[in-house]
Amino acid sequence: MAKNSDVTVIKKYANRRLYNTGTSTYVTLENLAAMVKSNEEFVVQDAKSGEDITHSVLTQIIFEQENKGGQNLMPIAFLRQLIRFYGDQMQMVIPGYLEQTMSAFTREQEGFRDKMAGPMAQSPIKMMEAQVVRNTEMFRKAMAVFNPFVAGAMNEAGKGGSEPAPGSESDVASGQDDLKAMRQQLAEMQKRIEALDGKKKD
Repeated sequence: MAKNSDVTVIKKYANRRLYNTGTSTYVTLENLAAMVKSNEEFVVQDAKSGEDITHSVLTQIIFEQENKGGQNLMPIAFLRQLIRFYGDQMQMVIPGYLEQTMSAFTREQEGFRDKMAGPMAQSPIKMMEAQVVRNTEMFRKAMAVFNPFVAGAMNEAGKGGSEPAPGSESDVASGQDDLKAMRQQLAEMQKRIEALDGKKKD
């Protein structure tokens, strides 16, 4: 879906009311959620200070959506793991990983629908596991550009076994093994980072 080029400014006042400067009307979080779904770009600013508070408002929208019956997108295990990353040394790489993962999923969502609805329908779990493998490899390559230190640790942790080509049929067939291997790699990477951090302190 193509993005709108114009960015709408939403003003948030002390009474928590939200004002859409594009339409000159007051809006609700539901209205902002609809704008996101229609791919309309906007930023939210504190009406008094001008501070950009888009992140906190989008988080609030997710909270509202998650509280609606039958609309939970975030599994409890994911939420627990996400909380564990706050304050962790890996915290700096998580936003990039999640952003890349969701971007890749968005690009391929139509393909997912076709595969799930066609005569040769595939298991959604297997499809997602294969996607995780591809995204992890893509993220590793991206980290090599933005943060060679972390990328090096990830590459060292991944040595010792051959990996199937991203997107191949073997990705789907060995999804569970791939996820287990990734967990081990992340654990090893964490140890390496902690060890290197300890050496720096010494």
